[in-house]
Parts: sequence; structure tokens; C-alpha cells
Amino acid sequence: MKHAREENPPDLVAALALARSPQRPGPGTPAGGAVRAWPGPPVAFPKAGPGELDVQALLRLSLAASDGSGRLRPAPSAGALHPVDTELTVGAGCSLPPGRYGYDPLRHRAHRLGPRPEGTPPGVTAGLSVTARRTVSHYGHRAWPLLLLDTGHAAAALYLAARALGVSEPEVRLDGLAGNPPAAVHIPPPGSAGFPEPCEPTPAELLARRSAPPPLPGAPSQEALRAVLTTAARAGTGDLRWCAAVGPPRPGLMEPAAHGATLRRYAAGEARPTLAAWAAGQAWIADAGAVLLAVGCPTGADAPHIRRAHLRAGFAVHLAHVTARRHGLAARPVGSWQQADLGAALGAAPGRDWVVHALALGTRHADEENTT
Repeated sequence: MKHAREENPPDLVAALALARSPQRPGPGTPAGGAVRAWPGPPVAFPKAGPGELDVQALLRLSLAASDGSGRLRPAPSAGALHPVDTELTVGAGCSLPPGRYGYDPLRHRAHRLGPRPEGTPPGVTAGLSVTARRTVSHYGHRAWPLLLLDTGHAAAALYLAARALGVSEPEVRLDGLAGNPPAAVHIPPPGSAGFPEPCEPTPAELLARRSAPPPLPGAPSQEALRAVLTTAARAGTGDLRWCAAVGPPRPGLMEPAAHGATLRRYAAGEARPTLAAWAAGQAWIADAGAVLLAVGCPTGADAPHIRRAHLRAGFAVHLAHVTARRHGLAARPVGSWQQADLGAALGAAPGRDWVVHALALGTRHADEENTT
């Protein structure tokens, strides 16, 4: 099978429809190498000078593996398979000399691939592509939406790392128009501008983020749930609608009110058991404290729309995850959804409002439960 950076699925519309179907994946296949084998020589990261973007720190805070297996990284990935590959185009104002580089997140090193293209702007542009085989090895025909979600998470990790290093406005391209690479993040050298809300992330906060193991019991407070929903809605604008499924004493679906200061209930009833069935039968979701949902990407959406919605969903859920941790919540992204037509379940026209991505939330997680 060719890598996704070499070809896109022949029909992304059909690939998504199959991923949403109840058909189960077949037996697992070999995943291949854990990272892309870059052809150029490895280059040591120089120390950043005054006013330069510290490329080593940027990658350490966003994409670098923190254990020998390569599974633990700041950006989550379906099945911890990490299919996202990163090619860097470096201009002036960076700790790395200008040029093109491939990044190895297991060994935390760059491989020089060649000179920078003419007109490269100052800073670094990270082009994010995928090696589909890694995710296909476990998820089979369900892999393609997961590959796009993972890419969105990686883009968000780079965005947050840049913010932590003093870059006020990283430029994130998640427009869905390009199939290769589907996403890119441009990070200029740090400036003196301040940070708008939400507040600046810290390096320690970014290095500590992890997907909490299930179960995730305990209902979030209204304040915490509103903050998580607001973060997701701001970051995932456009093609997606954001809501949260909550349980007793008043189970239902909540969404931000028009003014954003409160939450409003727009559907009543317990949705979490149904979500558990839709999410590849992950029964623990039925008992999660709340489930943040990205909804949209209608049946028949074209390939750019599919790419854009899934990339933006992964990006927004990643930022919402960091917000959840700031409010003391345990959280875990949930990316695989089958027959998850939320709109039809609520009595609307079918095929318009599918669950695209989710973030399960709780006040406690499995590690804490086992110690009490």
C-alpha cells in the first residue's frame, strides 16, 4: 500500500461512508516503521540565539516522543499509532539553518533534505502528511477519518507550542483544499505581542497533557463544561456544531448560548449509552461525566469539506483537551464513530449531522479510581 503522502484514497467520500458503516475491520496488517525514514543526514539542533525561534523546543513541546516505544507524545493519536509525518521548511530567524528538513519524533532530530525554496518566509512551516499504513494496520477501512483527525491534533500541538514560546499568531492551514499535505502550520520568529484569551499555555502544561485512561466518571461543573465547549466552538468554527452530552440529574445535550456566557439545553434525554454504541462499542463512554461532540460533515460532502471538517475537529478537540485539564478534568479523545447520525436520532433529516469527533470528560479517571 502506498503512503498517504504519495496518494489520497481514490474516493474520500466513499471512504468516509464505509468508515461510518457498521462493517467491522478485518484482521490486522503490518504497521511498518513507527516513523518515516528520512533520506537526508541527521542534523544537531543548534542553540537558539536572541530573537530566534527555538525549533528544538517547538518540536519537543508538540510532536516528540517521550518514551522508547514512541507511543507517548504530546499529540494524541488513534491507537497510539501516530501516522503523522512532519516536513519542515525553515526560513530566516530560526535556530536551524534555512532549508528543508524531515523530523524524526522518536529520536528528536531533523534530517536535512535540501535547500529552502525561493521566497520562504521567516520562521518555520511544518507540512503535515500521513503514512496511512500505520493506522490502516489496526483500523482497516475506518482509518481515513482517523488519519485526518490525527493531523488536526498535530497541527494544534504545534500551534500551542508556538504560543508557549512567545509566538502570538501562528498561521494554521486547515482549509481542506490540499490533499498533500492536508495541513500546514507556519510559525514566525517570536515577537513581543501579548496573548489573547485563552491564556498562554506553559511548556510544563503542554508536556503533561495525556489522554486519560477510561473510565472517566464524575460530571464536570457547569463552569468547566462551558469553558471546554467555548474553546472547541471558537477553534472549530465553520462546518461543525459543538455540543456536550450530559447525564443526571437532567440528562441531555448542551451547547453554548448565543452570547457564550452560559450553556443552553437543546435536547433532553440520556444520549451517552447511544454514543457508546456508536463509538465502536466503547461501553465506558456511557458512564463518562460528559461527552463533547463535534457534529457535521453531511453525507455526500465533497473531499475538501471532509478534509476541512475532520482537520478542524481534531484541532479544536486538542485545544479543548488542554482547557479541560486546566479545569481539573480528565479527558480522552474519541475518534472512531459508526452510524453516528445524531441529527436523525433527534428527529431531524438524516445524513446532515454526523458525529465527527468527541472528547470524553470526567472528574476522575481509572488511575485514581484504582487507588480509592
